[in-house]
Amino acid sequence: MEKMLKQDEIDALFQAARAISPEPSKLSDTTSNVVPYNFGRAGQISNEQLRAISMLNDLFARNLTHNLAAWLRCRFQVNLVSAEQILFNEFLMRIPEISYVTSVRLEPLGALSVLQLDLALAPPIVDLLLGGDGKEGPLRELTDIEEAILGSVVEIICRELTAAWQSVGLSFNFERRQMQTQIARIMSVSEKTLCLSFEIRMPQGSGLLNLAFPAVVANTILRRLTSDWGRHRRHATETRTRIEASARKIRFGACLQLPTVRVVAREIENLQPGSVLRLGLSAALPAELRIAGQCLAPAQAIRRGAHRAARLQSSSEGRSA
Repeated sequence: MEKMLKQDEIDALFQAARAISPEPSKLSDTTSNVVPYNFGRAGQISNEQLRAISMLNDLFARNLTHNLAAWLRCRFQVNLVSAEQILFNEFLMRIPEISYVTSVRLEPLGALSVLQLDLALAPPIVDLLLGGDGKEGPLRELTDIEEAILGSVVEIICRELTAAWQSVGLSFNFERRQMQTQIARIMSVSEKTLCLSFEIRMPQGSGLLNLAFPAVVANTILRRLTSDWGRHRRHATETRTRIEASARKIRFGACLQLPTVRVVAREIENLQPGSVLRLGLSAALPAELRIAGQCLAPAQAIRRGAHRAARLQSSSEGRSA
């Protein structure tokens, strides 16, 4: 037997259903927050890794600023702009049609990375190194002489990169310039790379310096930066002992001399071979052994075999010899 619902019971059921269902406005807000997920972006640099990379590259930027400014004898400023992980194809799309691109070998991994320098920086750099005022020039391909000059600049950049990244054990070695059609052969276009961008400012121009590291290098860098490898050396005691042993081999200038005295200019003027110059010091007063210009201790001049020597009488640390 079917149950017949009254009108008030039907209204109560609809009201209960409306109370449970979300409002259309709230439903639209939830839908608007949904965005597609790109699995190709997985494994991005964490904040901790980004801070470590930024610290190393800030050091590189400061060192390059000072060294190239001194070499070019002009104001030269390098700043880190970004550090990100992108596909190598995306990096290639950012390279201008006319630019200076080189391959850099990373040892001991034996991997190749890409260094790209805006050619807008080439004319003022070349002009400065050839004795000019660093004037700007038209954007064009380089001559053989200009390319050789810019190659020396890239070698300095690689040297400063090696100094800044020595904590991760990598050495940057400049190989050669790569033509636009050869860049894609350095690594796979679908490979994820670590891309570092630096802004270079000069009085007469500015441009970007971009570096792209392959995945094997990026993983090695990130792993070493975020581990205790760079902070706590396993052979710290051995390293300290080796440094101390090397420091003991350092040579300093030494001399055995009498204390400083004042002599009348007339007596110096009248000096002749065989003359005796009175210094006004007691005959019992010992000489001073000075190391690197600093008085170490009173000492007495003696002979040891066929050589002159100094015998320490006392020292400020209470030692005697």
